[in-house]
Amino acid sequence: MSAQHVPVVSLGDVAPDRRRGGELRTLLSPKSVGSTSGFLGVAGIQPGDYVAEHYHPYSEEFVFVVEGSLVVDLDGTPRELRADQGLMVPIGVRHRFRNVGLVPARVVFHLSPLAPRPELGHVDTETHTGSTSAVGGE
Repeated sequence: MSAQHVPVVSLGDVAPDRRRGGELRTLLSPKSVGSTSGFLGVAGIQPGDYVAEHYHPYSEEFVFVVEGSLVVDLDGTPRELRADQGLMVPIGVRHRFRNVGLVPARVVFHLSPLAPRPELGHVDTETHTGSTSAVGGE
């Protein structure tokens, strides 16, 4: 692919996905840019909201907090993650992102490698109910 044919995707080009909590937008993916090794997106998580627990059987997830802060539950163990900090969620580790702060959080995420098929890449272990208290907030 030549430099003239490299697509640029803006946040406003992608509809938000709110099914699992937060506002998830996958910007760079096999579908949007033809990536073959992984995908990247941005999550907005309001105070009191969370992204429901799940795991990835094929992918590591790299997370970087741009604004705000989160508690990331890794196999049930809470870890605080503040602005300008990142972490990697290993393959198969159950994880949930909770905003227990007072300001919105903005997070960049990248998953790699890709699952053999998209429907195999994400396994939900709980249903989003809309409140951090429903998942044992701090």
